Amino acid sequence: MELNTIKPSEGSKHAKRRVGRGIGSGLGKTAGRGHKGQKSRSGGYHKVGFEGGQMPLQRRLPKRGFKSAQLQFNAEVTLSDIAALDVAEVDMLVLKQAGLVPHLAKRVKVIKTGEIGRAVTLKSIAATAGAKQAIEAAGGSLV
Repeated sequence: MELNTIKPSEGSKHAKRRVGRGIGSGLGKTAGRGHKGQKSRSGGYHKVGFEGGQMPLQRRLPKRGFKSAQLQFNAEVTLSDIAALDVAEVDMLVLKQAGLVPHLAKRVKVIKTGEIGRAVTLKSIAATAGAKQAIEAAGGSLV
């Protein structure tokens, strides 16, 4: 292969459509735009969602709901997740390294799903009332 023999692969290149270049081309006179009307004019078109003056759908429907941007910093961990960890003291760093909470998380809460059978100390981690009761019943504590 030589540099002067390189060609694009078959069918990868095609000629640009040249409109308004005479009757013989098949795209002369109106250049494929049909006759008259807004869509035939240069610069004449409507906004996205425009319905000819009728109240657009996105304005007819009620606004509903809100999702706080702060939710990405909250995380939940179950009792069974903590029981699976082989550490006595659980803090944010341990949970992030284990992949149980995302690295963005700033606040973690333990929820009562599953069971825990050994003593675990939670450092700077919140827990629901049921989870706290289960942890303390197993001999653990929240610091």
